[in-house]
Amino acid sequence: ETHGITFRIQIHVRELDADVLLKLLFHLPVNYPSTLPEISVNSDQLTRAQCMDVKDKLLEQAKKHLSEPMVHELILWIQEHLKSVIKQSTPAGNEKALLSKGLSTEDGIWMLLLHLDHMRAKTKYVRTVEKWASDLGLTGRLMFMGKIILILLQGDRNNIKEYLILQKTSKVDVDSSGKKCKEKMISVLCETRVQAQHQRFQMFEVKEYSTLDELQKEFETAGLKTLFSEFVPPLLK
Repeated sequence: ETHGITFRIQIHVRELDADVLLKLLFHLPVNYPSTLPEISVNSDQLTRAQCMDVKDKLLEQAKKHLSEPMVHELILWIQEHLKSVIKQSTPAGNEKALLSKGLSTEDGIWMLLLHLDHMRAKTKYVRTVEKWASDLGLTGRLMFMGKIILILLQGDRNNIKEYLILQKTSKVDVDSSGKKCKEKMISVLCETRVQAQHQRFQMFEVKEYSTLDELQKEFETAGLKTLFSEFVPPLLK
């Protein structure tokens, strides 16, 4: 009622001998449709530049439908025009090569470390984080140690950015009066490409640690000793 709503739509579009799965994230502000929605586009079959072009074209179309419901029209439009959008953003003859290249090979695997100040509705909050990580194909840890709450994620860079949008725009917790609220006390400690010395997490897990040594060991096992020493001890001060 005060922040609007955020939702994801996934559609398959058959283009250039490939089945393209488009993952679209829409944030509709409270005064939508008088105000344009925020749109995020992700696809494993498209390059990052192509995803940005799809987003730009969708926003161009959205302007034509200002003051009237438009999401359904935008979905229909991109299903019909995706091929032409890809061709406009790609050098002649390279469409198939770029489609097969995909985002993950262009951007590699990225890592994100977040610090949360608190969780009042812990059970619901944890379930929400687990669902987002699963939906976006992200691995890592949700870590509790005393009053420290950390979220460590690994995955495709666009999916990590989409996670951040969800984290910042969704009502994931409750305030002191018990009313649903957005996460306003979140800090991005680090966002970087996963390096060769880093271990890949195979799944997303929620873990609690009784001592700082236990938490440090989790980071060191993953080849993240430097990450731990740079960002975690200052949180104890």
